[in-house]
Amino acid sequence: MLCSSVRVLIQRNPRILTKQFSRPPKPTHLDYLPISSTTSLYSRLKSDFPSGSSRLHVHQKTRTPTIGLVLCSLRSDRKMASQSEKPKSVHEFTVKDARGNDVDLSQYKGKVLLIVNVASQCGLTNSNYTELSKLYEKYKDQGLEILAFPCNQFGGQEPGDNEQIMEFACTRFKAEFPIFDKVDVNGEKTAPIYKFLKSSKGGILGDGIKWNFAKFLVDKDGNVVDRYAPTTSPLSFEKDVKKLLGTA
Repeated sequence: MLCSSVRVLIQRNPRILTKQFSRPPKPTHLDYLPISSTTSLYSRLKSDFPSGSSRLHVHQKTRTPTIGLVLCSLRSDRKMASQSEKPKSVHEFTVKDARGNDVDLSQYKGKVLLIVNVASQCGLTNSNYTELSKLYEKYKDQGLEILAFPCNQFGGQEPGDNEQIMEFACTRFKAEFPIFDKVDVNGEKTAPIYKFLKSSKGGILGDGIKWNFAKFLVDKDGNVVDRYAPTTSPLSFEKDVKKLLGTA
C-alpha cells in the first residue's frame, strides 16, 4: 500500500489529446493530486486517463514518491499497440507480385492457400511444378489458391529475374497460379510473410526452410495449419486440402 503522501504527477497538454505526435511535446503544466492508496490510484488513472501510461518515481525537490502519468492521444496509443502486436494471420500481410505490384493477402480471405518457395533449376522442380499445377487445376474453382514465391537461396537454383521465372513456369508447366516477387526465406533479409509462416509452423529440424519447395497449408481464416517438406509430393496431401475446402 502507498501512504497518503504519494501524489500523482500529471503532465497536461491539451494538444496531446487531439493530435498524433511521433514524440509527445514537453508538458506545459504540472498538477499534484493526493492519492491515499494503490487501489484508488490506479482506479483514478484507469477511469480518468485510459490512454495514459504511469511510472513511479521520486520528486527531486521534496523526495516525495510520485507516479508520473504521461497523457498520449488514443490514436498514438493504438498505433503503438498495433506495431508491437504480432501478426495473427497470413491475411495481415502485403507482398509484391512478380511485376512489383502490392498484393494485400486479405483478398484471399475465405480461400485455402498453399504457399511454396519455388525454383526453376532444382532436382525437385519438375515433379513439384507438375503436381502443383494438377492440384490447382482440380481445386481452384472450389477455393484453393497456390502462392509461389521464387527463392535463390538454395544452390542458386532460381537465378533468373521475375519475367524469366514466370515465362518458365507458365510455358513449361502451364502454371496458372500467381507467382510473386523473388524473396529470401531464411537469414537477415527473410520476407515478413516467411517469418510468420516459419514461426507458426516449425519443421522437424527447426524453423528454417531446408530447401526449395517447402510447403505451408493455410486455412480460410489465414491460419497456418500444416507444413510439408520439400520432398513431399503435393498430391500426397490432397486429402488435407480437401478437408480445409470442405469437400472431403
